[in-house]
Amino acid sequence: MNGQTLLRASVRSILKNRTRALLTVSGVVIGVAAVILSATIGVLLGLGAGYVGGATDWTIMTIINVMLTFPFVLLALAVIAVLGPSLVNMIIVLGVAGWPIYARVVRAEAMALREREFVLAGRALGMSHVRIVFRQILPNLVSAIVVIATLQVAQVIILESFLSFLGLGIQPPTPAWGNMLGEGRVYMLNSWWIAAFPGLAIFVTTLAINLMGNALRDWIDPHMKL
Repeated sequence: MNGQTLLRASVRSILKNRTRALLTVSGVVIGVAAVILSATIGVLLGLGAGYVGGATDWTIMTIINVMLTFPFVLLALAVIAVLGPSLVNMIIVLGVAGWPIYARVVRAEAMALREREFVLAGRALGMSHVRIVFRQILPNLVSAIVVIATLQVAQVIILESFLSFLGLGIQPPTPAWGNMLGEGRVYMLNSWWIAAFPGLAIFVTTLAINLMGNALRDWIDPHMKL
């Protein structure tokens, strides 16, 4: 078997894996799952910090500031070195790294809303704090959370591809766009499309998610239309 035959066999193998990746869309699955985890943690902590205030607010904000100053790549390296690269571990790493942005936005909005008339009326009527937070304050934050989550899904897909490109993300034979970009660079001179199509898939997917997020935001809150 000569070099040309080996190259064709390698190209066919990579194209087959790329087709599987486009069908399973593992990057999108990781992006959505990680954003759900990030949003859950960030929204709960942000509501607690913004509504309760005091020592609770100080503690949560200190944790947020520490998280924001810690480099994401070092966090990913540390967690993956301990737990090993896998789909679940990628979701955990990306989810834990992304919650501070939700907490900061939700905290600021909750601090403003807790002094509004409808919240004060709820307290006067004897509503519990939990009911006020989840029935009065949280519904007013849905639009902001959706916008952040949409941007985060696209960002997480790019980060997952970056980690997989470095060999820290999803491992073969599980298909991932980042892995295919890494494999395709070897064939750039002879078969440029091996790396081009995964890159194009990442671009189109993130663009489509951002556009859908804008449409969803306008549907949820028509007053935010430009």
